[in-house]
Parts: sequence; C-alpha cells; structure tokens
Amino acid sequence: MSDGRMSPDDWLLTKSERGNAQTTIDDVHPGQQAWSVGNHVRPLVHGASYFAELADCIAGTRAGDLILFTDWRGDPDERLTDEPGSTMVALLGAADRRGVDVRGLIWRSHWDKFSFSGAENRQTGEQLQADGAEALLDMRVRTGGSHHQKLVVIRYAGRPDRDIAFVGGIDLCHSRRDDPRHEGDPQAQSMAKAYGPTPAWHDIQAAISGPAVYDVETVFRERWTDPTPLSRSPVRRLRDRLSGDDLSPDPLPVQAPPPKPVPGGTHTVQLLRTYPNLRHGRDYPFARGGERSVARGYSKALARAERLIYIEDQYLWSPEIAATFADALRSKPELRVIAVLPHLPDQSGALSRVPQELGRHDAVSRLIEAGGDRVAVYGLENHRGLPVYVHAKVCVIDDWWATIGSDNFNRRSWTHDSELSAVVLDSAGGDHSTYARRLRLTLAAEHLDRRLGPDDYPGDISVLETGRAPADLDDRLLLDVMADCVAPEGMFEAFSSAAAALQAWRDNDCRGDRPPGRLRTLRKLTISALTRAWALPMYRVVHDPDGRPRPLRRRHAF
Repeated sequence: MSDGRMSPDDWLLTKSERGNAQTTIDDVHPGQQAWSVGNHVRPLVHGASYFAELADCIAGTRAGDLILFTDWRGDPDERLTDEPGSTMVALLGAADRRGVDVRGLIWRSHWDKFSFSGAENRQTGEQLQADGAEALLDMRVRTGGSHHQKLVVIRYAGRPDRDIAFVGGIDLCHSRRDDPRHEGDPQAQSMAKAYGPTPAWHDIQAAISGPAVYDVETVFRERWTDPTPLSRSPVRRLRDRLSGDDLSPDPLPVQAPPPKPVPGGTHTVQLLRTYPNLRHGRDYPFARGGERSVARGYSKALARAERLIYIEDQYLWSPEIAATFADALRSKPELRVIAVLPHLPDQSGALSRVPQELGRHDAVSRLIEAGGDRVAVYGLENHRGLPVYVHAKVCVIDDWWATIGSDNFNRRSWTHDSELSAVVLDSAGGDHSTYARRLRLTLAAEHLDRRLGPDDYPGDISVLETGRAPADLDDRLLLDVMADCVAPEGMFEAFSSAAAALQAWRDNDCRGDRPPGRLRTLRKLTISALTRAWALPMYRVVHDPDGRPRPLRRRHAF
C-alpha cells in the first residue's frame, strides 16, 4: 500500500516488543518477526457453528493424529450437535479409542458455590481419563486466578493440509451452543433470572489453517511441559492421589513442522497472550515475570486507530484499560468507538453484580468523557425481548487489525489470568483488511437483522435463521446488504437509528410490528457514595485483580 499502513511491523508486536525472552512461540519465525504468514482464518460466529465444525474435525481423525485442547469450563454431557452421542467427552473418547492422541488441560476451577465449575471440570477430566484420554486439572495460576484460554489444535498425521486450530472465547460447556436466533443452548447454564431459562449467548471462535496452527500448538506445549505441580494445595494434592488422578503429564510426541502456507492464504496471524507474574519463585518457565502481549498488542494497535474501534466484549470494566482507549479518542478527533456488551452481569448476587456494574460504569464514563457522542455502547436482545449475554471478545480497528480471543477489556485479562488471542491482518483488501471488514460487517448484519441473501434463495439463507452463511455468500453480497455501514460514520448512525427505533417501540408498549434489530442502548447507572465505598475494594481485589510485577504497577505500564 502507498500509505504503508499494511506493514505488519506497524501493527503487530515484534519479538522484543512481546516482552518474553523465555517463550519458544516465535522461535520458528525469522529475525524480529513474531507472526506467521500464508494463513487462512475463518470467524465462526456462535457456538452452534463452532461446535458443528469441531465435531466434524474430531470425527475425521484417525490413528496417529493429535488433539490438544484447553478449557476454562467443561461439561462432559454438552452436545456439540443435535445428534445422539455428540457430547464432547464421547467424541474425544471415541477418537482416543481409534488411536488418536488426545491431551487436555482443564482449569481446576474454584468452588461451585461461588458460581464457578469445580465439580463439572473434575467430572470432565475424570470421564476423559476413563476413556483413555489424558486430561489434567491445571491449577498453575496466580491466587484467585484462572486458566482462561480456550483452544483446540488438531494435527492430522500425514495430512498436514487438514491441520486446524481453534482460538477464541467459546468453552466446551453448557450454554455455548446458541445460534443467531439467540434462543439459547437447550443445555443451559444457571445465570441471572433476567436471562431466562435458556440464556441467549453471543460468542465467536476463530478457525485457523496454515503455519499459525504450529504457534497455537506451541502455546499448549509450553503449558503441558511446565514441571510445576498441577496444584500447590496439599489438600487438593492428597485428594488427587487418593482418587487416583493423573498428576504427571506424559511426554508429548515430537512436534510436527508447521503446516505449509495455505494456497492463496493472505492472512498474517499473531498470537497474543497473558500470563501473570506468579511471584515467589513459582513463575512459568516459559514466561518469567509473566507475559502481557495482549495488553501490549492492543496498546500498539490503538495508537494507530483513526476512524473506528469496534468492540464486542463480556467485560469492559477497568478504568485503567479504558484510559488506553480514552487517549486514542482525545488524540484522534475523527475516531469513534462502538461497544457491544452484556446488558447485565451473568450472576445476580449483589457481591458479583454490583462491583462489576461499578467497574463498567467507571470505564464507560471515562470513554464518554474523552469522546463524547463519538462513543456508543449497546446491549443485545433477542426477538422475545430477553437480553443476550455477550461473551464474545472481538475488536476491529479501522478495518485493518482484528482480534478474536479469550481476553476481555479488563485488568484481569490483561495481567492476571492466562489468555490467548489471534490477531489477523489481511493483505487482500488493498486499502483495508478484507478479513477485518468482513468480520465487522457480518456481526453488524446480525445485530441489525439484515438478511445476507436473496429472498428467493432455496431454504432462506438468513444468517439469523440458519446460523451459517451459504457457500456462495461473497463479499459483494455482504457489501451490498451492508453498504450503509462500510464507512465508520455510516455504521455508527445505523446502530444508533436501530437502537432508537427499538426503544421507541418498547416505550409504546410494543404496539405494531417490531422494528428490525437487536440493539438497545445500555442503561445508565446511578451509583451512590455508600455503594461505591464497599463495592470498589471488592471490584479491585476480587473481580479485577492486578497480576503485574510491582515495578510495572508503579509505572502504570504493561
């Protein structure tokens, strides 16, 4: 490009900028390059699409193949499709019996009484172990932290052209198998009453083909080969021994070379991660003092933002993180921010809901203070009027830099828990990244209830009804349907108009036809001084802790 904006060095972190001298993730890349080229990445919007493809990929494995996965929450009975026997444990167990080498790292989790998933994760690990797979409960985290990475890698022995990696926000568990209709997963997870009995769930995972598969595999291998005990708790370790749990990861097979570039693959992929500073000599051997390339990668990209930052995120909480966006808004008078967030937290207890709402209130207030009416924040609802829980972690900047991952916009994700995100730059678009623009407009089409196909197409290919785009859906059709949203100011106006129309219809007691769209402006909160006095310390310590070494904290640096 003539303006040089497509240079990966300008948008992506170099090896030294990653700030982790111990990792091997970039060893196969030349010089200061910390990314791979020649990839093809497909965003899989919603759990139903991801789970269906994952089930197909697992079914296609045979003896000698390798499946690696990590999970924040796992439910052994969660079906990946409507078919009987499609639970993730059944599919992975059957693969292991075929001779596939199946390895998993499942976060051990905190107690269920705190709305976590300790029992479910243990059941998942035990059932996979009983089927012959090696699935370990991994609690090598900072106190109060979690392993939040959600990845699956499949390497097909002798068939490297089929190798694939999935990276994003979708766990292999209940409530995730929703589709664009947003009526929820029949296997529901308990959430706040406002979400109804089968909570609607909006999420996204990236399917990666090409050399970047090797990099995702390296992320898993670094964690797997960590010699630190899986848990530091002597009580838990005693229980594990009495239960006969596997406490020693078996050696992995030798890592196969990176897959060759995909024919016609135009996607440059960089993996960003968070690992905390574990302190007291317990650090990860692959990340001494932690890694904060998620924070650094966002900071570098945000410094280049000029026209539009589009966000879908579960937790836009931290004022400290919001300050990074506020700086960009102040320095770029044409810059706009659109954020799609949950209407309310997933749990309704005061000790959970109030601190989280306080954190988001302060973060959003900082954005609005910096950008005024150039900042718009929305929630989603389904056609029954129930809120949709936004669990996606997506950011698109100027239709160039786009990321899908497990990390949220808060201090916990940027410093404290393990996270993994895949950034994509696409050289195919000329004056923009085709991948980034397609991702932004596809998500916008759903939120605006736009049809992505002709009315006479057999079977009716509305993404809202099928959950999948048709094979002949190309960029020309998408650009035609979403022509008014290609320019940042156009999308800003389309979202605003749709949200206003839906709110007016609701204010008129839902008389007449429901206007198209899922967007509603998030309600403003009034937080009293008394509420702030007790909720702010809990927010900072429990909900949004800081995992940085002290020198970085003092400098407010990452």
